[in-house]
Amino acid sequence: MPYEIPAPMLAKSVPAVPDPSKTPGGLSFEPKWDGFRALVSWDGTDVEIGSRGAKPLTRYFPELVEAFARLLPEPCLIDGEIVVPKGEPGAQRLDWESLTQRIHPAASRVNMLAETTPAMFIAFDLLARGERDLQPEPFEVRRAELVDLLGGVPHPVHVTRTTDDPALAERWLAEFEGAGLDGVVAKPLSQPYAPNKRTMFKIKHARTADVVAMGYRIHRSGEGVGSLLVGLYSEDGQLYPVGGVAAWSNRRRLELIDELAPLVRRDEDGEALKGEGEKSRFAPSRQDSSFVKLRPERVLEVRYDQLEGWRFRHTVQFERWRPDREPESCTYEQIETASAYDLGGVLD
Repeated sequence: MPYEIPAPMLAKSVPAVPDPSKTPGGLSFEPKWDGFRALVSWDGTDVEIGSRGAKPLTRYFPELVEAFARLLPEPCLIDGEIVVPKGEPGAQRLDWESLTQRIHPAASRVNMLAETTPAMFIAFDLLARGERDLQPEPFEVRRAELVDLLGGVPHPVHVTRTTDDPALAERWLAEFEGAGLDGVVAKPLSQPYAPNKRTMFKIKHARTADVVAMGYRIHRSGEGVGSLLVGLYSEDGQLYPVGGVAAWSNRRRLELIDELAPLVRRDEDGEALKGEGEKSRFAPSRQDSSFVKLRPERVLEVRYDQLEGWRFRHTVQFERWRPDREPESCTYEQIETASAYDLGGVLD
């Protein structure tokens, strides 16, 4: 039988690369891979891939299932990240859009994408090896076991690089973003694996941008604003949706309904106009993705980490309203972009 897959250990955000001397036992730094968190169980017969949200990912990555069964030298339980590379060798980066497309209900499409946009697995922790449960061991021991187990295993399985040098971690934070990574993780060397506990530290790029409120979705409770859809203007004056702002308090969600009411676009009968938004690939198909359209007159400042194509990679965080800004000034020109960096340079 496969190993029991636990909830993954988590990280809490910190504003800068921490000083290892302030953590008992020191810290190990590694790149923060921006993909699907995955715990891989291989018992010598069956492969199972579990996600951070306890959803099985096994059926979506048949090429990895085959690779794990063929390449893993012995039964094990590995914590890592599934990513999809894009570009020619020497100029590759992670491709979030290709990765999200892998979550599809049709087996034929999954198999096609497994061939056209194959994934790879970045291992960064080892929870079990053979009959040994390594979770109680300190990370320093688990890391050594991981390297011993997978150090000679070829692509598409990789072991993430690490360093104990905070200066090098700072350099990785700056350079590896150009390959599609989104920060650095710091792990206490002396701590055991702690499922669902935020015992690690993550350092991500923190940037702000002024965006235009384009619409809102009703909260899943049926009351108040669940998320605010925001946009940016292109050079030709077209307003494009770039992401959503969520995480409002219960009280604030209700207040926003009243505050945004004067901006709601309405038809001749006075009914609010609605648009159809994108559905999450992980959300139930019955989930309502419609949103109430707003006149693009209100500006807000948000925190973001990366832009992927025309959109922010992740949900952005509300910073403040900007009544001093004109909506037309919220353009893509203000967005900071990272210098390109070859993904191969991160893997080697």
